[in-house]
Amino acid sequence: MPTYWKRRTAAVPRGVSLAHPIALERGAGARVWDTEGREYYDFIGGIGVLNVGHAHPKVVAAVADQAALLTHTCFQVAMYEPYVELAEALNTLAPGPSPKKTLLLTTGAEATENAVKIAREHTRRPAVIAFQNGYHGRTLLALSMTGKNAPYKQHFGPFCGEIYHTVFPHEQRGWSTERALESLRELFATQVAPDRVAAIIIEPVLGEGGFIAAPPEFLRSLRGIADEFGIVLIADEIQSGFGRTGKHFAIEHAGIEADLITVAKSMAGGLPLSAIIGKAEIMDAPSAGGLGGTYAGNPIACAAALAVLEIYKQEHLLERSVVIGERIRMELEVLAKRFSTVIEIRGIGAMVAVEFGRHTDGTSFAEKIIVAARDRGLLLLLAGRGDAIRFLVPLVITDAELDVALARFTESCAQVLS
Repeated sequence: MPTYWKRRTAAVPRGVSLAHPIALERGAGARVWDTEGREYYDFIGGIGVLNVGHAHPKVVAAVADQAALLTHTCFQVAMYEPYVELAEALNTLAPGPSPKKTLLLTTGAEATENAVKIAREHTRRPAVIAFQNGYHGRTLLALSMTGKNAPYKQHFGPFCGEIYHTVFPHEQRGWSTERALESLRELFATQVAPDRVAAIIIEPVLGEGGFIAAPPEFLRSLRGIADEFGIVLIADEIQSGFGRTGKHFAIEHAGIEADLITVAKSMAGGLPLSAIIGKAEIMDAPSAGGLGGTYAGNPIACAAALAVLEIYKQEHLLERSVVIGERIRMELEVLAKRFSTVIEIRGIGAMVAVEFGRHTDGTSFAEKIIVAARDRGLLLLLAGRGDAIRFLVPLVITDAELDVALARFTESCAQVLS
């Protein structure tokens, strides 16, 4: 590892952070192995990218088969079957009765930025409302919508204009649904009139913001406000989508239909692919040439995504997500009874996080637990303000593997908190 670290330091800018000082060589299912042969249970999954696990055989086979046929052509130049087939599948998958269309892209940031472009063209309005502690990507417009300063924004401004932030509801911090809605109404009254707003973009469950789920009544109220004022409601499902919460899309828990849904991460089993799935009339707003990208909807990535959808059906991963989430919560609730430093357990399905307090000297218990867990062969990741640990375990993990990994987590907590 020292050799890798030296090479990385010399070749890669310091702005690319590193959660764990290890170098991985291979992975299978819910486990990975580093270059020194040590095994780890992976509860990060490439930051929510590997719901079907590392190197799933069906994904590997689909990638190999497609690579032998066509690796790239650019869909704007000449169409190909995997793109159209995947768009059809996603249109069927998206909740709500409205006819849908899908645009395929490459990254989550591309998806959120293009969703705003589509909303602006549809409404002919400029403004966008996002939420504090939300995360929508690292490119300029996406970063402007991101409601978390450190470490993402630094001195990267000036940021895009006509982006407004309001409060995301979180009872633990004193923000009820009604208070959050009042904050939005205050924004309309003091900063931007609703008839100037093209879109409201929200993560149904905050990802980087700490796995805080928006109450269903809040999301239903947003749907009503969007309808009242002709605003496009965008559900950013890049981390919460593709079965992480026990449904294909987290917005389904609120029983509403978003106008546009952005997805990425786990949709292609590790290959770079993202999408916007939306109401057909809104998706058709931009004229020909207004949407696309050289690598957008790459045929190999599309083939991988189609394999992922089959895996979800065949291995019942939506149901599995619920079971995994319940098992994690059970372990965390036992932990909360042992240690008063456990502040909150939150999330939906297998999108679960636990927040810890801080030591009297201000140091983070969560950070120390992550180090202790790594020493035991378990990889974890922070979220929120650095005091929450999020669980993004691949949904293909077995019960026996999950029990071993959670035991390691409990032992790590006991080491740090006792």
